[in-house]
Amino acid sequence: MANKVSRTIQEQIDLLENRGMQFHDKAFASECLKRISYFRLKAYWWDMQSDPVNHVFVNGSWFEDVIERYEFDNGLRKILFTAIDTIEIALRTKLIYHMSQDYGGLWYMNPLLFNNTRQHASQLQHLQIEFAESGEVFAKDYRRQHPNQIQNGWQSDEDPDAWIILEVATLGDLSKLYKNIGHQLPAKSRIANEFGLSIHSDLASWLEAIAYLRNIIAHHSRLWSRNMVKRPSEPLNPRNTWLSQQLSDLEAKRPFYIITAMLYLCDAVKPNNGLREDIHQHLKKYRHLPVQRMGFFTGWEQEPIWVLGECQSS
Repeated sequence: MANKVSRTIQEQIDLLENRGMQFHDKAFASECLKRISYFRLKAYWWDMQSDPVNHVFVNGSWFEDVIERYEFDNGLRKILFTAIDTIEIALRTKLIYHMSQDYGGLWYMNPLLFNNTRQHASQLQHLQIEFAESGEVFAKDYRRQHPNQIQNGWQSDEDPDAWIILEVATLGDLSKLYKNIGHQLPAKSRIANEFGLSIHSDLASWLEAIAYLRNIIAHHSRLWSRNMVKRPSEPLNPRNTWLSQQLSDLEAKRPFYIITAMLYLCDAVKPNNGLREDIHQHLKKYRHLPVQRMGFFTGWEQEPIWVLGECQSS
């Protein structure tokens, strides 16, 4: 099968116009298509089509609205990345503290503290490789002071403590490590409790979903109208304010649900974190966009967890 012919910017505009797309300013459209690829923008106009097979647009489909959707998405990713940073740092801190207090600084190496020893071996190897290759100053300094670690392999008297090595761990690494910790260990429950959740399995589920979201954001991928492959579990007996409205299955698949879980965790570890206000302001700026495609249902802002000016953690 032959590949499609590459089109010039003008040809891309002409194609969209022939399919029913309208333009207030074609010069603006040209500038946009020079910095944002046609293919990337397709996801933002998909629902504007009356015939997705032949790519026919409904009347009133404006290119400028597509760009607004794109800019909304871009701004939202920046807001969420800050919140993810708060959660990641808190998770790393609590994981290191509680596990090290109970089992010493090298707890991460002990297979007896983990449910799945095969997964633990893989996670440990990955962590060690990341540390051995890290360009961080503290990692370089540790390797300089402990050369046998690299020359002779990882030795028991050369291994860095958890508070050193876990600084190179990603949110995904930390999420998997936490999930694999033995369910019977009190430290695992204490960490969940400090995040405002009653059981560790809820926190493991939430972290997995947030790590998935982080990967989407890190690759500058689309959140708009996206069904999330990973989504947080419905929390059992949440300790703080959670959603009062039962979401539909479709709503639970959309970003709003993970965003709400992120707000819950941020409120637990850092009250007055700013995420609630930032989301309100962002959606107000783009109030005319159909944000229900993101899972924001009518009246979402009246949900107690989303009401402005209130601290939701106990």
